[in-house]
Amino acid sequence: MSLPNIRLLETPEEMDLVEELQRQVWPGSETDVVPKHVLITVVHNGGLVLGAFEEEKLIGFVFGFPGLEKTPDGPRPKHCSHQMGIHPEHRDSGIGFELKRAQWQMVRHQSLDHITWTFDPLLSRNAHLNIAKLGAVCSTYRQSEYGDLRDGLNAGLPSDRFQVDWWINSRRVEKRLSKRPRPTLKLDHITRSGLRAFYTPQFSAAGLMIAPEHVPAFDDRLLLVEIPTNFMDMKNKDFPLARDWRFFSRELFETAFAHNYIVTDFIFDSNEGSPRGLYILTHGESTLEDFE
Repeated sequence: MSLPNIRLLETPEEMDLVEELQRQVWPGSETDVVPKHVLITVVHNGGLVLGAFEEEKLIGFVFGFPGLEKTPDGPRPKHCSHQMGIHPEHRDSGIGFELKRAQWQMVRHQSLDHITWTFDPLLSRNAHLNIAKLGAVCSTYRQSEYGDLRDGLNAGLPSDRFQVDWWINSRRVEKRLSKRPRPTLKLDHITRSGLRAFYTPQFSAAGLMIAPEHVPAFDDRLLLVEIPTNFMDMKNKDFPLARDWRFFSRELFETAFAHNYIVTDFIFDSNEGSPRGLYILTHGESTLEDFE
């Protein structure tokens, strides 16, 4: 597939296209669609709405706005990237990466160095994009961040989210977004090092990964955490199991972050047709450059 045409969106007619694409990406809840008057207000006040086009068809978008974050030295400016959506027929085609790369370029021109956004930590493809390919890191877990969501993808489970930090001027991020990016990690790179996940995956009769009963001891410098690669399918087929994963992962990541661990990488490996997804958590006393 050729690269999409990515451009800034500013007009009411363009925002109509973004509204309609939201309905296709997150069906079932009109109240969760960000309306065009909000999007226009965003772009007229320092925010960005970027669209990816195939000819004149909008197939992806990302939008965000300037914000403030609390620091020990007082408020600090950042860019809050609130939403990215890819048309269902174009997922896993690299459009999300290209949209974020364009956002990275635009925000740097605004003299900001920090972008944050949230995503569901149990969605492995999102984790692979955000952590492995873009170079974001995470040490913040937010319980039920958006309350009860009613769209077809999120309804029924607490809207727990990672809030990631994308330090866009860092060597880590620049290496991933360069013309010759760092290859993403594969499982055999890790197994050769001797690192193993803290539990051996067990599966239900339907072939769905069962959530562990206990979190690890948190006494190693590196922690490897495996998650299901088919969480949305699991939610449809075995909702109680999906709920088990939500509450297990909440306990695991909140405890890990309290113990000064940081999510620094993600492995998404087809493993001869049987996909596996694993987070790498690094103890905060280690440097990120150890894992570049």
